[in-house]
Amino acid sequence: MDSMSQQITLSEDARSRIAPIVLFTYNRLEHTRKTVDALRQNDLAIASDLIIFSDAPKSPAAVPAVSAVRDYLKTISGFKSVTIVERQVNYGLAKSIIDGVTTTCDQYGKVIVLEDDLVTSRHFLSYMNDALKLYEAEDSVISIHGYIYPVQEALPPTFFLRGADCWGWATWKRGWDLFEPDARKLYDAVQASGEVKIFDFEGNYDYAEMLQHQIEGRIDSWAIRWYASAFLGNKLTLYPGISLVQNIGNDSSGTHCGTTDVFTGKLAEQPVQVGGISIEPNKQAYDAASRYFKSLRLSLIVRIKNKILSLRRRWEIV
Repeated sequence: MDSMSQQITLSEDARSRIAPIVLFTYNRLEHTRKTVDALRQNDLAIASDLIIFSDAPKSPAAVPAVSAVRDYLKTISGFKSVTIVERQVNYGLAKSIIDGVTTTCDQYGKVIVLEDDLVTSRHFLSYMNDALKLYEAEDSVISIHGYIYPVQEALPPTFFLRGADCWGWATWKRGWDLFEPDARKLYDAVQASGEVKIFDFEGNYDYAEMLQHQIEGRIDSWAIRWYASAFLGNKLTLYPGISLVQNIGNDSSGTHCGTTDVFTGKLAEQPVQVGGISIEPNKQAYDAASRYFKSLRLSLIVRIKNKILSLRRRWEIV
């Protein structure tokens, strides 16, 4: 079925406890298996409701792989409950996540979100639930994030950045209600704000350009619209100093990714304690992320130059 409308309504007491986890899957069996295996190792897995949205095949060629994933999903245990929502038509990742997060937030009031290529630390769920509880009534905090870029500098145990993110995250209904799906409206607002440079981490990551690409139909990204919605609302997201999430999908197996390990860092081996920090953007972390993005840009330029030199040498040999 394509909705969760047939599920029973939870009591307010039940809503206040452990947040449900939503997992979005498609056709990557081994990635999905690794994601679920890691999640199941979390201490709070057995107390968590797991809701899995399985997208339908985009074409006849995708049927076997999607069927293999769906067969595996039916074997999953180790959680308080497992609900599988099998899409009857192909939604695509953006539409599937927007619909699934909206539906879950409407029913439960909060949600922890994972995709099928995110391997978590065993302390991920504790961090997420602790932070969801602590900042639930703090309107300036829009979400909790489990991943942090492998920056060179040591970061505080937790900190806030303006905006929102997409690799292992959580929010409340009040936060997700601010999501603006209209990329044109977001792009115009970012341009009018005079903060494009800040939005793009000192010009080191082309987030504004991604919005333009969304408008032009060159990409279909819920994540850039989520980030822009939060940024324009001047909302904050909590991050850990050491990542609780690793993305194993940067192997050309996904829709919007190539092959790279530049986003892979150390996975937290100890619990992350939340609280005791100012609810404001952390300049140290922002600057570290900006420098990291700049290093990626410079690395890309070097790789392109090396590729050109290699081709020139090959032509000279020929």
